Amino acid sequence: MGFFEPPIGIVLIALVFFGPKTPWGWVGIVPLVTGLAGFCPAYALFGIRTCKLPKP
Repeated sequence: MGFFEPPIGIVLIALVFFGPKTPWGWVGIVPLVTGLAGFCPAYALFGIRTCKLPKP
């Protein structure tokens, strides 16, 4: 579970209902879901690895 992603997602989603009330706030679903799931599909798609591989 990510530490920063869920709060960022919640703040962005809140922009739909408070403040500028823009539909762009729904973009906050992405960091919210990836933070709670602990997996980002974009990393797999682009082959990004954030953990070190064990040495042989």
